[in-house]
Amino acid sequence: MASIWKLPVVFVCENNQFATEVPFSYSNGTGRVGNRGEGYGLPGFEIDGNDVLAVYQVARDAVARARAGAGATLIECRTYRTRAHAEGMGDFTYRTPEEVEQWKEKCPLEKLKTTLLENALVEAEELTALEAEIQQEVDTADEAAQASAWPDPQTVANHVYFEGEPDTPATPLVTINQLSEAGPCRELTYMQATLEALSEEMAVNDRIFVMGEGIGERGGNFNTTTGLYDLYGPERLCDTPICERGFVGLAAGAAMTGTRPVIDFMFTDFILDATGEVINQIAKMQYMSGGRLKMPLLLRGCVGVGHSAATHHSGNYYAMYSQIPGVRVVLPSTPYDAKGLLKHALRCQDPVLFLEHRELLSTKGPVPEADYEIEFGKAAVVRQGTDVTVVAFAFMVQRCLAVASELEAAGISVEVVDPRTVSPLDVETILESVSKTGRLLVVDEAVATASIAGDVVSAVADRGFNDLDAPIRRLNGLFAPTPYSPPLEAMVVPQEADIAEAIRNLIAQ
Repeated sequence: MASIWKLPVVFVCENNQFATEVPFSYSNGTGRVGNRGEGYGLPGFEIDGNDVLAVYQVARDAVARARAGAGATLIECRTYRTRAHAEGMGDFTYRTPEEVEQWKEKCPLEKLKTTLLENALVEAEELTALEAEIQQEVDTADEAAQASAWPDPQTVANHVYFEGEPDTPATPLVTINQLSEAGPCRELTYMQATLEALSEEMAVNDRIFVMGEGIGERGGNFNTTTGLYDLYGPERLCDTPICERGFVGLAAGAAMTGTRPVIDFMFTDFILDATGEVINQIAKMQYMSGGRLKMPLLLRGCVGVGHSAATHHSGNYYAMYSQIPGVRVVLPSTPYDAKGLLKHALRCQDPVLFLEHRELLSTKGPVPEADYEIEFGKAAVVRQGTDVTVVAFAFMVQRCLAVASELEAAGISVEVVDPRTVSPLDVETILESVSKTGRLLVVDEAVATASIAGDVVSAVADRGFNDLDAPIRRLNGLFAPTPYSPPLEAMVVPQEADIAEAIRNLIAQ
């Protein structure tokens, strides 16, 4: 990416000769790093990392090159790690004390000191005074740290999510959590609704930019960015190579500097290649910085089984990401929800995983004419009922609504609850519904193991047990990869007949 976009970057590999305890001479096929730049059309340098002046000279030229718009540079600074990889680890099962001592003799500070004195660039007394000043500063900092009180245990969960005042929006938005409150509407498809939300926000917020494969001039595999390239060009609609970890990491850094990246994964199965960036960096950055750094980053893409997309394009991984503190996980099921939740995602200061079921993209529904957003953590009761509560997610909401309409003729009144977001999960609305109906069925396309459906069951069993008139039931996808064959594919997700049978059995208890 740095090569094709001429990015102003200086890549520095501090080659300390070891990866934990594995020697670089063993783990690298060529024994070199600096020459790798040639394969990307970048200048590469291999220098003595213990020579301060050599590092300075090469780095100075690389910085000037970057600032002049000539692109990136790769610098390998060959040095040595004279300490163990971590405190308490053994150090001499893979190297010798003699080797370590030899490298200590090459200390870069001592080498620079000798060069300065030999060339009469500084007086010895000046260096002695400087060293004393630095030592005093270190000692003072150490004493202050030792004397500091331990953190208040009550603050342990501070800054998991953004806690400050939200930015003043360029245009005010109305928060409408229920469609019945929305006023005049139009019929839009799910994808039209999300495209409208993104287009409107890009128009009023020039910090928003989109990255992904085929989202530029082509407009995205699912028309997620159609027409936006003509308005905003390649800098804000940026096609990427297939290197998910690279551009997700780039987006994390961009978000920390105040921009608002949108990563379009096409299929969220592909986000798995960037899991390290999402979990270890994006989700934790606000917490690790004590709230000083924001992470307004939107990660979007398709989930779900359908159209014989097979196992690499059908994943439902929202339960996995819901286990990660610091990430919001959103699962809209209607065009109305999709636009309102995407608007909120593009205004909040937390990283958001916005998951769009592929089988919903062409569905149509009412979308308000007014500019609006939907808060996270607010479930929707999408059908009122009195006999049984059905909690469903994404495409399963539509199937449950169809079943509820059919069962109404048989005298069974089904209430359907759509959580809309699974992190945070609105348990209160579910409990209110169960207190009215006395029965609960949870329908989820994802597998039952370690699932959001399991979280719903656990919460109701824990807090709503006395309201239940029958055991809680679950209907989940089969614990198997998604097959390619259409008849086999149909077997791994709950069908309308399965849902209807589960409701009838629950009512009969």
